[in-house]
Amino acid sequence: MTDLFFYGTLCHVPLLELVLGRPAAQIDIAASVLPDHAAFWVAGHSFPMIVSTPGAVTPGLLVRGLSERDIARLDFYEGGFEYRLRDVAVKVGDVMATAQVYFPAPGLWQPAAPWDLADWASRWGQITVTAARDMVVQFGRRPAEQMRALWPFFCARAWAQQLAATPAPQTVRSQMTVADVEILAEKPGFDGFFRLRAFDLRHRRFDGDMGEPVGRESFVAFDAALVLPYDPVNDSVLLIEQMRYGPLMRGDPAPWVLEPIAGLVDAGENPADCARREAVEEAGIALGDLRPMVRIYASPGYTTEYFHCFMGLCDLSGRGTQLGGLANENEDIRSHVIPFAQAMALVDSGEINVGPLVMMLLWLARERESLRAAG
Repeated sequence: MTDLFFYGTLCHVPLLELVLGRPAAQIDIAASVLPDHAAFWVAGHSFPMIVSTPGAVTPGLLVRGLSERDIARLDFYEGGFEYRLRDVAVKVGDVMATAQVYFPAPGLWQPAAPWDLADWASRWGQITVTAARDMVVQFGRRPAEQMRALWPFFCARAWAQQLAATPAPQTVRSQMTVADVEILAEKPGFDGFFRLRAFDLRHRRFDGDMGEPVGRESFVAFDAALVLPYDPVNDSVLLIEQMRYGPLMRGDPAPWVLEPIAGLVDAGENPADCARREAVEEAGIALGDLRPMVRIYASPGYTTEYFHCFMGLCDLSGRGTQLGGLANENEDIRSHVIPFAQAMALVDSGEINVGPLVMMLLWLARERESLRAAG
């Protein structure tokens, strides 16, 4: 049996329960402190690191009597962030005890502000617990190193669930809610960058009765921010072009498509901030006034994917065809600045065959006259 001291996110009991796979009542937990060490936020991230600091004292939890399987589960979770165990002396009340602590690999992370568990829990607790649930199901299936690469996407999916918590108005739609849907069974699916969930369910019908059980699958994706840059003075738009896997897998002989600028909304990120970030990354353009268009499900029959759509007012004069995208994300993107009338002609000809771009151009067609008058 092994005793571990936790100073960071695993002091959040719901997360500790999830990682160990059992309720807190079955975990031997004691409040304790670690002398001569200080905890800091990791710069640019939502978790902490511990640093040897003479005279400092770090509060935390001592968890005693952990089994080999417990340590294996903890190593899987912490190992994804390249943390390794090291012996330390902790203080429980007035008694010193030997325990182990997860320390980051030397030089891997840089410390920022002092760590604040309550601040983390309010901003990141729910996201982390939801993401960790995606992670721990991979215990025994995938190495921890792979989990580190997938962790940001698990967090983005968790954030999408929080963004979904406030539904759209129900003025024409029925007043039924998720309380009228019963998940009867969850079946093996796929968990990775994307997630495929298989399940049996039944739901209340419009006549008030519960329907028959049915088996279904759902593609669990992400929230994305989409933006259409528009120059009202020159009446031109910026479109991007890239090769897409959907047309390729469908058998389309021309899988390069015209699209709006778009990207996944990172965990904790405002979708509007994501739109501005992606405009820089994909097209090298800084947007001015950013105006919401619509917020929509991409294809609600089978996927959770959700689009936050914006129009970005900007100066496109002097810009032609340019290359962009992030090399570390294997992006190869070409941007085109074309007159609005030409864009609409491409919709009519079918060359623009991506639904969100068609929708955003039609939205712009409705607002274009007032935008040009104001510009």
